[in-house]
Amino acid sequence: MYPKIKRLGDIIISLLGILIMSPVFLTLTIMIKTDSKGPVFFAQKRVGAHKNHFSMLKFRTMKTEAPQDRPTHLLENPEQYITRIGKFLRKTSLDELPQMLNILTGKMSIIGPRPALWNQYDLIEARDKNGANDIRPGLTGWAQINGRDELPIETKAAYDGEYVQKMSFTFDCKCFFITVFKVIKGDGVAEGDPRPNSPLGRGGPQGRGG
Repeated sequence: MYPKIKRLGDIIISLLGILIMSPVFLTLTIMIKTDSKGPVFFAQKRVGAHKNHFSMLKFRTMKTEAPQDRPTHLLENPEQYITRIGKFLRKTSLDELPQMLNILTGKMSIIGPRPALWNQYDLIEARDKNGANDIRPGLTGWAQINGRDELPIETKAAYDGEYVQKMSFTFDCKCFFITVFKVIKGDGVAEGDPRPNSPLGRGGPQGRGG
């Protein structure tokens, strides 16, 4: 029963979020287009529920010549690829806002394992062991607020599996409010830094323009 309630909540929250934040969407669109050449959005191939691929959206924070499908934190001098407005978007996590569209269309959920990049085969395999590939990935999740990319793959997948086992309205609320607290507090945020400890997944695979 809860998955249906969870999906209904995702639809309501994402729709309200898009409507309320529409002025912010418009403002950021203008700022991104003014700041550097390239598209406003960055779409990246990610792994969804039951390992189906989908295009995850973000506001573009990197220059179009940035290497594709590579984690930002593995790039040499990632600072050279991040745009001026991109630094602000990353610091505030506003680059993640377009994922509200992914949530509204049913590709993602508010809370769930962060969607793996299509070529993160080790993480995908580890999640297979605990059923974490069978649910919709999330904007934020239990692994994200417990360390994300500072965690070994097996540990991260174990947190994702723990979320699957504990998934409930109460647990989702806990994940949501901890995420909000960490974003406001600015945990793991440094100017121009890939933010490996961000609760919204900064430091995960970004690739070109991510």
